[in-house]
This record gives sequence, structure tokens and C-alpha cells, in this order.
Amino acid sequence: MIDLKNISSIYEDKFIALDDINLKITRGEMVSIVGPAGAGKSTLLRMLTREQVPTAGDVTIDGVNLSSLSSDDIPLLRRKIGTIFQDFKLLSARNAFENVAFALEVVGATSGRIQEDVPKALDIVGLSSKSNNFPYQLSGGEKQRLAIARALIHRPTIILADEPTGNLDMVAGHDVIQLLQKINELGTTVVLVTHNREIVDALSRRVVTMEKGKIVRDQTENGKYII
Repeated sequence: MIDLKNISSIYEDKFIALDDINLKITRGEMVSIVGPAGAGKSTLLRMLTREQVPTAGDVTIDGVNLSSLSSDDIPLLRRKIGTIFQDFKLLSARNAFENVAFALEVVGATSGRIQEDVPKALDIVGLSSKSNNFPYQLSGGEKQRLAIARALIHRPTIILADEPTGNLDMVAGHDVIQLLQKINELGTTVVLVTHNREIVDALSRRVVTMEKGKIVRDQTENGKYII
């Protein structure tokens, strides 16, 4: 499903963010990408959404080489990919329902689809009773679950989670990871970027370790992340 071949990303100041990366992720996998700050983890994710293009190499998703996409095709790609961030990126002036609905409004969804799909997404993340609450009325864990609901609204085939527990306490973080596991078990490919050793060990899934722009270790299921 995801295939990165000989990917390098070199900035104008000659800083090497990614150095000859080769990585394949099959449909339905849940993969953790770990490593210290500056290892290239977030740059790799931006390659998958075509926010950045590689200096060299090819990024392919579902058999489509992202370098061949036109500007009109990029939004269509991103609807197949749900992205979750550490800082939630919620709209403070909109309630939970409206935050999720906004993702449909920007693509011109009908009011009927919005009224049908948004409650389903909120139910999946356990926020049906909080649909009228604004972000300031939600806990950190609830905000992240709301962000996940928004990421799910286009029924993506891939979820990219960039440090989704970074601003959460241990209990809330555990709940978010359990939710991502549930989404993965329903068939969605999940790519999780984290530096949290406890999370990675508890998952017992494939772990890809990055350092200085390179993949230095790729452990299959039941591997342990060793700092």
C-alpha cells in the first residue's frame, strides 16, 4: 500500500532530513515509527501527504506515484489519508459536531451526508454525548478523540498519527492508542509516530527506528523498542 524507494530529502542548507529511505507498509498494518527529535519522522509523514516532495526517490501509495499527481489530484489523495497531530488543531469557535462537519463542508458535502456521517464518527470515538461541547469544554483526551473523529470522516484507508499522545497524560494516551488499535482492526492502515517507549512496547507491533534521517532498525511484530 505504501512504498518508499530510495527517498532522500535535502534542504537548501544541505541538511539531510531523509537519507536513502526504503520502507514498505502493507494494507492493514499498524506500524510505529520511532526515534529522537530530528530523526526525520515527521518529514517522512509529510512525504506521504505530499506536503513535501523528495529530493530523490519515489513515494507510491496504492500503486500511484505521488510525483505524478497534478495539483487537482493532491486533495483527493489527502481525503484517503486521515492525519492526527499532537496539538489537535481543532477550531475553537466550533463545537465538536461542527469541528467534524467542517472537514465535510470544505469538500462540498451535502447537509444530509453531514447529518448522517458526523454522529457516526463521534460515536466511534465515544463522544456522542459531547457533540455540542466546544474544545475548551473537553479534556485533552477528548480533544484528541475529536481530532480522530475528524480524521475518520472521509473514511480514509490510511491514518497518520504524529505524536498523538504527546500532550496527554498516561491514561488519556492509553485510551487514544486503544482507539487507534480499534480503527486498525477494522482494516485501516495506521502509521504511528511516537517517542513513547511504553506505548510502543504495549502495542507489540512492527517498529521502525530512525536516526539522523536513516532507518536503522525495522522490527516485526512483538519486537521491543530499545532506546
